[in-house]
Amino acid sequence: MLLVLLGLPVTINASAIAQTNNPSLDAKFKEIEGLSRAKNLARQAAEAANGGLEIYRAEYSMHGFAARSPYRDQGDAWVFTFKGGMPGSETLNIESEIRVGKADFATTVLYNGVIRR
Repeated sequence: MLLVLLGLPVTINASAIAQTNNPSLDAKFKEIEGLSRAKNLARQAAEAANGGLEIYRAEYSMHGFAARSPYRDQGDAWVFTFKGGMPGSETLNIESEIRVGKADFATTVLYNGVIRR
């Protein structure tokens, strides 16, 4: 920061930003990064299973912060359970349950259909 204020050129390595001298903080960052990728893969799997973005949109929580998405951590995988429906509609009428493996990010549609109670 001081170099920037002094007008000196600074090169920042993007991978260095994600690393700290704190191993537990590094592990937490990697976990959040993995969860974010898994959330996106789960949403994309539901979009594909429901005919694409022209006719389906997942609920808002699947577009925001990964930690706030509707998921369960099952140790070796994350399972996302969320609703969706027609783009622009207030009515969500489809429920999707998608499993994303932590090791390989393999995506499996466990359920995709009417909303279960």
